[in-house]
Amino acid sequence: MTAPPGTPPPLAGGPHGPDALRPLLDTVLGALTTGAEDRRGPLPAGGPDHVTARLRTALGDTGLLPAHGTGDHEALRTLVRTLAAGAADPAHPLCAAHLHCPPLAVAAAADLAASALNPSLDSWDQAPAASALEALLTRTLAAEFYDTPHADALVTTGGTEANQLAVLLARERHGPTLSVLHGANAHHSVPRAAWLLGLPPATELPTPTGILDPARLAEALDTTPGPTLVTATAGTTDAGLIDPIHRIADLCDRYGADLHIDAAYGGLLALSPRHRDKLAGLGRAHSVTIDLHKLGWQPVAAGLLAVPDTTLLTPLAHQADYLNATDDTEAGLPDLLGRSLRTTRRPDALKIATTLRALGRDGLTALIDRTIDTAHHLARLLDAHPGFELHAPPTISTVLFRPTHADDDHLATLRRTLLHQGRAVLGRTHADGRLWLKATLLNPHTTAEDLDSLISLLEGTHR
Repeated sequence: MTAPPGTPPPLAGGPHGPDALRPLLDTVLGALTTGAEDRRGPLPAGGPDHVTARLRTALGDTGLLPAHGTGDHEALRTLVRTLAAGAADPAHPLCAAHLHCPPLAVAAAADLAASALNPSLDSWDQAPAASALEALLTRTLAAEFYDTPHADALVTTGGTEANQLAVLLARERHGPTLSVLHGANAHHSVPRAAWLLGLPPATELPTPTGILDPARLAEALDTTPGPTLVTATAGTTDAGLIDPIHRIADLCDRYGADLHIDAAYGGLLALSPRHRDKLAGLGRAHSVTIDLHKLGWQPVAAGLLAVPDTTLLTPLAHQADYLNATDDTEAGLPDLLGRSLRTTRRPDALKIATTLRALGRDGLTALIDRTIDTAHHLARLLDAHPGFELHAPPTISTVLFRPTHADDDHLATLRRTLLHQGRAVLGRTHADGRLWLKATLLNPHTTAEDLDSLISLLEGTHR
């Protein structure tokens, strides 16, 4: 039924919101299907210029802001189909370059509800149930990393924000002379956080073996005056390696340094009985970064900063009378401003909580174990193949390899050729002074046949 002239467009929320959304969702789902059919692979062929040209062609002369609107269904069909056709689809088994997971359908469906209801987690009166759910979720997940009575966590947009918060909290504990020590294997957000917060430039320690060497760290701690924050990594972005956590924590205890662990990639290994030993000592850190849009299969964004005691988050407390007036807080309304540096915040807890409840511990563990097993299978195939060189067996789910006898220039060209042809999305990284192809496997639906196809494709393209 067509709305009378002058009637505002329907809303997503309210009692009539679901009825307004239902036909639009049919259009979106249809456009996603046709867009994927148009793409016919892990990413569009033709490179950046072709993708841009296709978008402009789809929009036509009217562009994004026509004088007269085209209507809901046309706009959705055009833009969703074009976006899907031009996507690098992490659900495709040959899209394996980055720590960019294919989201679970149940999580994406929950995210739709979050968008429709649109709670904002900066005051209780904007998000009554969402704020209670977030509080329960953060305590539940923090307890997976800390065996302490009052473990807590903040929901973040990902590893970068969580690492920045960790450095900020350490600065507030120790003052502006805080020194930050990190390995060359650390995520770039760690030294950037020190710069952003006006701290002395962070000190980078060499990691020739890919992990932080306790002997080098001891030397650095011995010569670093004043308060110090050491950041270790549990799942590097280049190879998925894990620093020796217990030995690093021992050094931090000896020298009185704080310890932050960036476990954005590897943190959820804590759920797996088969793999949690790789994180032994994680609970000794003052803070831990976790990403659930990596090995948690959530739509972006879904990060956490976990701490062993909620009092460690006290420096984030902030008061704005229109959001957390003192008398409201004293009367029992929850104060949410200290849960983030952001003001307006989406209820990202909903999709995470829905996934945890839907899959349970055993379901998530099965996904983690299956994904890691797939990575080991690929590594064995490459190691046994005379046409490829395997860098090392994977620690988590990242596999580094290169065609035998290829030089670095050829390797870089090979990767770009696959991208421009739309046939495979592989990453690249340097290790041992050479360039390597990187397959970051995060898709639990990837099969042995998919891996065989990848190797066959690489064989043909390399020749």
